[in-house]
Amino acid sequence: MANNTRQTGTKAASAASKVLANPKSTKAEKSAAASALSQTPKRGR
Repeated sequence: MANNTRQTGTKAASAASKVLANPKSTKAEKSAAASALSQTPKRGR
């Protein structure tokens, strides 16, 4: 299986985080935000 090398930038990840935190966000908005956050680079453990 090929690795996905695309990653979400920090500004987009921040915006996606705000969407997920907003209780008035729609299901579609939350789904798109979660998808964007799943592509963020992993931090060191």
